[in-house]
Amino acid sequence: MSLDKATVARVATLARIKVPDADLERMAGELQGIMSWIEQLSEVDTKDVAPMSSVVGHVLSQRADVVADGGRADAVTSCAPERVQLGDGAFFVVPKVIE
Repeated sequence: MSLDKATVARVATLARIKVPDADLERMAGELQGIMSWIEQLSEVDTKDVAPMSSVVGHVLSQRADVVADGGRADAVTSCAPERVQLGDGAFFVVPKVIE
């Protein structure tokens, strides 16, 4: 596949990239190199090659959903400028925001 300056300009327009006219020839050469590399990759026979990574067949490790370090509301809110103590917990007081 041959890329000329007009094709590079069209690709740049579609990608919304501003490429100066002076750089179109150089860019055409670079894109031509990329396209030839892709053509080389398509020639490789990968029919008998197993995928290197996949999420199929893997079991994710899970942990129990338990509170490991709770019950310290007073310590957590101790440096708050204003807080409210309700029942067993302490809460931060923040300004009301209405839009």
